[in-house]
Amino acid sequence: MKWLTKSKALPFLLTAFIILADQGVKSFIVKNWPDNGRGVFIKDVFNNDILWIYHVRNRAIAFSLGNSLPDFIKPALFIIVPLVLLGGLVWYYFKSTEITRLQRWVLAGIIGGGLGNLIDRICRPDGVVDFISVKFYGLFGLTRWPTFNIADASVVVSCIILLISILVIKDPKEGNKG
Repeated sequence: MKWLTKSKALPFLLTAFIILADQGVKSFIVKNWPDNGRGVFIKDVFNNDILWIYHVRNRAIAFSLGNSLPDFIKPALFIIVPLVLLGGLVWYYFKSTEITRLQRWVLAGIIGGGLGNLIDRICRPDGVVDFISVKFYGLFGLTRWPTFNIADASVVVSCIILLISILVIKDPKEGNKG
C-alpha cells in the first residue's frame, strides 16, 4: 500500500469532519425547523436580516438547476454522475504526485462536501437539506444568495482555495508536494 501514506490519509480527517458536521446539522434542522421555517440570527447596522436559518429542500443541484427535469433522469444526473466524478477525484488524489499538501487538503474538502450532499440525495427522498440564507445586498441582482448548507460551503470554499493555489503555485515542487 505504497499509495496510502500518512500525508495522503490525514486530509481525509477533514472529509470525515465535513460529512459529520453537515449531516449532524442537517438532522438537527430537519428535526427542529419546519420546512420553509425562518429564524433571524444576525442583523446589520441598518437592522436588515443578514443571516436566516431557512429550511428548504433541493431536489436538483446548485441553484435548483435541473429541478424541472423528469424524475427518471434525476438519479443518473444527480447521483451517478457525481459518484463517478468523486471517484475520479479520489483516484487523482491518490495517484497524482503533482499536487501540493494544501491542494490535498482542499481536495479532501471538496470530497467531503460532495459526499455530504450525495448522502442526502440517496437517503432523503425529499431532497438535499439547505438551510443557510445570506443577504446579498442586490449584487448580481440577488437580494439573498440561494439557500445552501455546510457541504455546499465546503465545496465552494475548497474550490476557490484550489484555484488560487493553482494560479499561485506554478511548479508543484515549490509548493511543498505532499
